Amino acid sequence: QVQLVASGGDLVQPGGSLRLSCAASTGTLDYYAVGWFRQAPGKEREGIGCIANTAGISHYSDAVKGRFTISRDNAKNTVYLRMNSLTPEDTAVYYCAAAGYCDAGAYDSPYIYLYWGPGIQVTVSS
Repeated sequence: QVQLVASGGDLVQPGGSLRLSCAASTGTLDYYAVGWFRQAPGKEREGIGCIANTAGISHYSDAVKGRFTISRDNAKNTVYLRMNSLTPEDTAVYYCAAAGYCDAGAYDSPYIYLYWGPGIQVTVSS
């Protein structure tokens, strides 16, 4: 079993950058793919990307492709979400989750994820 803890949420100005971290407080992330989701006020939770557990292959939604990057450091048992060129539309509660796999066809399905971390707030505002 894996317990996930996300950190790095903050208030940032439009055009700014932020890096979120998702660490395993118990267990190891080595064997898991890790996905990121977000939920904006009044909207459904959406999957924005994932990184596979092998070869570091990642997949992204169209909304964040080219602006967000997911990476992992297995030595630190941590996965990162680097967010650039942030806009107010990126304001949301962000979640990380661990799955046995992820691919381009399923990265945004919450049903493949076994463990979820608590959400953290990211606010983009001037």
